[in-house]
Amino acid sequence: MVNHVSPTLIRSTVGAAHPVAIEDFLDSVGVEPNSRSGLGAFNIWGNAFPAEELPCGTLTELDRVPFRFPSADGVRPDHLRCRGQRIPLPAARADWIHVLGAAERRTEDAVLLEYADGSVRRQWLRLSDFWPQTGPRFGERLAFRTGSMLYPRHEQLTMSPSIWHQRVPVAVPDGLRALVLPRNPAMHLFALTLVEEAA
Repeated sequence: MVNHVSPTLIRSTVGAAHPVAIEDFLDSVGVEPNSRSGLGAFNIWGNAFPAEELPCGTLTELDRVPFRFPSADGVRPDHLRCRGQRIPLPAARADWIHVLGAAERRTEDAVLLEYADGSVRRQWLRLSDFWPQTGPRFGERLAFRTGSMLYPRHEQLTMSPSIWHQRVPVAVPDGLRALVLPRNPAMHLFALTLVEEAA
C-alpha cells in the first residue's frame, strides 16, 4: 500500500505508528533514476538501487508498518550512513523502532536510546547485506528487492540488491526522546518508524 499523505500518527492493526522525520539527516545518494546522475554510491564501487523500483517520496506500508521512504533523484541525499547522529523522536510511547535499511556486508552495532529523565539505554541494530541474492542474517523481513543493480556506467540486470525491514526493541516504552546511531558508515538507513504494539 502506498499513500501520498504524511501523517505523524497512524492507527493500524499494529497499534500506533509514528514515522520519524529524518530528512535533515540524509547524507548519501544510493538510489538513482534510469536517467542516471552518476552520483550514486551506496558502496565504494558506486552501486545504487534503481529509483523506479522503490516507493520514493511516498508513505509506504510494509508488514502493516508505515514508513516515509525518501525522495530520490540521484542528486540529493536519499538515505543516511550511520555516523553517530542523534535523531530526535516523536513524543510517543514506543515498543519498537522499525527500520528500513541495509548494510555493506552484514553488520551489527549498538544504538543508544535517550530518555526524557536523562537516562540512556543500549540496544542493538542488526542489518543484513544489500548485496544481490544475499539472504537475511538477523531474521529481518525483506522490504524491497529490485530487479537490477546500477553501476557507475551500466545496469546489471542479473543482480537484485535488497533493503531490509528490521526492528529495535524498546525495553522502556515511556519517555523515549532520541535515538543515537552507531559510528558505522557501513550501515545505511532509509526510514524509521516508532510503533506501539496493539493491546
